[in-house]
Amino acid sequence: MTKKILILPGDGIGQEIVAEAVKVLNTLKQKFNLAVEMTHGLVGGAAYDKTGSPLPQETLDQAKQADAILLGAVGGPKWEPLDISVRPEKGLLGLRAGLGLFANLRPAILYPQLADASTLKPEVVSGLNIMIVRELTGGIYFGQPRGVRTLENGEKEGFNTLVYRTSEIERIAKVAFDIARKRNGRVCSVDKANVLECTEHWRNVVIETHKAYSDVQLSHMYVDNAAMQLVRAPKQFDVIVTTNMFGDILSDEAAMLTGSIGMLPSASLNASGQGMYEPIHGSAPDIAGKNVANPLATILSVAMMLRYSLDEAALAERIEEAVSWVLDEGLRTADIYSAGMTKISTSEMGDAIVDALVA
Repeated sequence: MTKKILILPGDGIGQEIVAEAVKVLNTLKQKFNLAVEMTHGLVGGAAYDKTGSPLPQETLDQAKQADAILLGAVGGPKWEPLDISVRPEKGLLGLRAGLGLFANLRPAILYPQLADASTLKPEVVSGLNIMIVRELTGGIYFGQPRGVRTLENGEKEGFNTLVYRTSEIERIAKVAFDIARKRNGRVCSVDKANVLECTEHWRNVVIETHKAYSDVQLSHMYVDNAAMQLVRAPKQFDVIVTTNMFGDILSDEAAMLTGSIGMLPSASLNASGQGMYEPIHGSAPDIAGKNVANPLATILSVAMMLRYSLDEAALAERIEEAVSWVLDEGLRTADIYSAGMTKISTSEMGDAIVDALVA
């Protein structure tokens, strides 16, 4: 059966990196009989410029009909003066909420060829392989009420609401425990239960949910300590499960352990296995259009798409092997370049991956 993929390049470098990922998908179609149909849509600032909305109804409808979505990046200084209700990031949040994409999987894997690219000592990060499971449709990013109000004395006050229901915590905890069963059997739940009642509730629900997973080891850590431990001894972690905001922050920190945020993919899944796949970096407007961005995180996001939404694990492994082969050959985009390597462009990196796929 032919699967439908919606391609959403978005803003900034999103256009360039997604083009290389599409190149890989087309190669899989032509050379390995991958049965997919690709359509393109608008999201973020690009969508606002053409429609006045960062998430046009047409795009949301396309997304609901797709088996998987490949997203580039959204946002940039061009759109920062806009009202917050129509900024590009609202398109991303709208997709997550509209599709029920509650589970965000962010692997932080250090390729051995890039051990020297990390800012930490090789002995600290060599062999790093962490999966961060971030709750994606709840918490302070979506909680109500929110806004800016004027107090009686005329002073303005901004406010947001951190809220989690038991059912939201249970389902993300189950995802983390199920993933841990296929890895090293350890889950660390990250919260701030000592000062936030909401995350005290989070901890209690995770503990209760864990009773059905006696084969998985569960530990807990406050978010400030987790941030420190990620740079002190990151290999102590196997699977980390945490809230929307904490996961947003910790996954970017973990990305830099691997040498470059340009190397890390992500998957956002709903209960039916439909997923949105994207690199975890932003739109990088300062380098957009220069053909220097690293497309590997986007290409590796395609591998995650094949594994989690399209039931094509063998092709996912082929992409991952191609990335490893290219790195073995010393080919590097600017963000992971070091002396003695060969610096190449965005499009050249995409071509190299394609060559490795069919070699």
